[in-house]
Formats: sequence, C-alpha cells, structure tokens
Amino acid sequence: MSIPSDTIVALGTPFGTSAIAVVRASGPLAAELVRKIFGGSSQPRTIRRADYRDARGLVVDDVLFTYFAAPNSFTGEAMLEISCHGNPFIAQKILEDLVGRGCRPAEAGEFSKRAFLNGRLDLSQAEAVMDLIHARSEQALAAANQQLRGALGRQMNILISQLVKVLSHIEAYIDFPDEDLPPEDRLVVVRELEGLQASTSRLLATSHYGELLRAGIKTVILGEPNAGKSSLLNRLVGRERALVSSEPGTTRDYLEEYVIFGPYFFRFVDTAGLNPAPGPLEKRSMEMTLEQADNADIYLWVIDSTCPLPSLPLALAPRMTPANTIAVFNKIDLPSAKRGPLPQAFPDVSISALNGAGLEALQATVTKLAESFQVKIGEEIIAINTRHAHSLEQARVCLASAKDNLEQNDFSELVASNLRAALDAYGQIAGKIDNEQVLDKLFASFCIGK
Repeated sequence: MSIPSDTIVALGTPFGTSAIAVVRASGPLAAELVRKIFGGSSQPRTIRRADYRDARGLVVDDVLFTYFAAPNSFTGEAMLEISCHGNPFIAQKILEDLVGRGCRPAEAGEFSKRAFLNGRLDLSQAEAVMDLIHARSEQALAAANQQLRGALGRQMNILISQLVKVLSHIEAYIDFPDEDLPPEDRLVVVRELEGLQASTSRLLATSHYGELLRAGIKTVILGEPNAGKSSLLNRLVGRERALVSSEPGTTRDYLEEYVIFGPYFFRFVDTAGLNPAPGPLEKRSMEMTLEQADNADIYLWVIDSTCPLPSLPLALAPRMTPANTIAVFNKIDLPSAKRGPLPQAFPDVSISALNGAGLEALQATVTKLAESFQVKIGEEIIAINTRHAHSLEQARVCLASAKDNLEQNDFSELVASNLRAALDAYGQIAGKIDNEQVLDKLFASFCIGK
C-alpha cells in the first residue's frame, strides 16, 4: 500500500463544549501552516502560544500549538497540533480554515493508519490504540499498554524468526532437487514444529481473556425465587436497579449492569428465579435465565440460607464448577440462617443483601476468580483479539499440516508450502501483509482523529 502524500486534519478530542479542543493536522503542509498561520518558525516539539488567524487575517482564538517534524511524530509525518478553547464553533472554524488552506478531512482511523504505513506502529500496536481508548478497567488498560509497547509484536517476531529458520532449512533441500530431507533431519524439523505449535496455542489461549477485558466478565446471578438475587444486584451496583419484593417471581426478565471491582470490569446479569414447579410465564422466564447462563463466565449461585439447600438445575449443573461458580449464602442476618453442604467444592461467601454484610468478601472472591482467567506469556499480559485469534488458528492448522507432511515423508515442496502459509498467517497479526481491503476495514473501526 502506498503512503499518502496529502495533509489530513481532524478534531482529536470529542465534539462538544469543553475546556479545550485539540485539532490535529498531519502531512507535508504542517510546517507551512505554522509559518502562514502563526507567522513564526516551526521549532519542533515546542509548545507556543499565539493568535490563530484565519486566511482573511481575522483572529479566531488564542491557542497553544506544537509542531512535530517527521519522522518524530505519532504518524511519522510532519504534524501540527492546536489546542483551542473547547467551543465547538471555534474548533469548527479552525477545521474549516485548515481545509481551505489545502488540508483534507481525515477519515476514521487515518492518523493511526499513517503511523502504521510509516513504520511507527505495527498493526497490533495500532489496534492497541483503540483498546487503550476504550479500556474500562485497570487490567484492560494494562493489557492495552503492553500491546501498545509491542508485547504481542515481540511474541510474533520470535515465532516468525523460528519459522523462517525452519522454512529456510526445508527450502535448502528444494534448491537441490537430487536430495531430500534425511529421516534424522525430518525428526529435528518435526520437533521444531511441535514447539511452534505449542507457542501458537499459548497465544491462542489468551483470546478468551482478551474478550473478557474488552466486553466485561459476564457474571450471571441465579438461584431460586426470592433467594435475594435482585437485592444482591442492587447492592453490587450501589443503587436500586432491580425491583425487589417479598413476593416470589418478581423478576420476569433479565437485567444487566456494569460494575468495576478491583482491576476488572464485570457485566452482572440478574435473572428470573429457577422455580422447580414454574407456571407458564415463569417457564419462559426460566428459559431466558438458561439462555443468559449458557455463555456466562462466572455464576453467582444465590442460596436462601433460611431454606434447605436447593439442587442445581439439571441444565446448568454440568457447566457450574469450582473454577467458575461462587455459592452465595444470603440472608445471614436472619436468626434461622444456616449453611448446608455444597454439591461441589465451590468457593462460598455468606452475605446479607439487606444490610450489606459480607459484600466486601464477595467482591474479593469474584475478583480472585476473574484473575484465574488471565494467561501470561512470560512476564507480559497478552490479550489477543478476534482477528489475531483467526490468524493464529490459521497458522496452527498450517503447522499441523506441515508436520503431517513430514511424518508421511511427503515431498519437501508440500512441507514448504504449508510453512509459507503459516508464515503469512503470522505476518497478518503484526501487519506484514499487503492487503488494502483488510487494512481499510480495520482502521475504519477507529474514531475520527485517531
């Protein structure tokens, strides 16, 4: 893909009234814009204060501006950043004036796209920019920062280097058609491919954790009617989100709320009670509960500690394990409260949703369970996204095919063909590809000004 030669401009802050707004321009006109608008030299990386005068010489605003010389800027091009007062009218006037001076309105994600095209970021780092912007928890922020600093890129460079070494070994025999890989060399290559497969699988294992950080850890609150599920949701979110009544079966639909506990972002889902003998309407409500529970990451099994221990619903029992379920004994404020033996070694907490007793212990237990989902590669937090997972899965399939070729004594050309396909799949993650449609689609998901 060719590197653009025009100058783009966009608002780098959200549109609306605020203390300041930032307008960014990137491209070859940046230095000329400094001279024409502010009448001074374009000293790089120096914040200066000046009047912004439009093409007619009229003062638009009192601003701060910074010039960045190529390649020492975010995009790798000459850049101009202008901080004006956050009146949308002022920001729009400056944008219109810059367009009138030869700039073009930037497309979504075009600043990050230029940073990628100019080698300032690899593709995984460019994606991390959006993860950083949308991070809603400490762990999501930490993972995005590590990826922005090249954590995933470094892992991919190691895999690519190892695979290139194996491929060059295979292709050496292709260059000499009178020879083929002797059995002992094939065994060495098989072992190297097994190592690459294991490393690829470790990276793939971080896919679920990445999804949790971006979308939130789905935590479904379930239990029998009147066990206190809605009261617990209200305690967790700190306000009266769900209707609470002593009449069983108040919740007919599910309610979803987002809460941050410690370094994690949770999606709590309050569901209808699991009645052993439901009526027609309750039956449909229970079906919706089971639908929500089907793809839950964590289950909070709320138990009325004043009643006999209920049985787990047959549809959910196989899914609920000590690795994803917390037994929550509610109503411990009542004199008749007691705890029965659990069917599995679930972590358990005793609480009162009425007065908040035990809530901190529950939060700590939920957070600890969330930490078990984390997969570290060495000392780095890796949390790949769906696109990365697709490419890694492609690479894993190709590596497996190459290993089968070797074990079946197929021609070296077949082995090399599968290894090249695996190398291409690895390259898609860091962006070592020449596919304009893929790049356009990816950067189109960015916001304007990034």
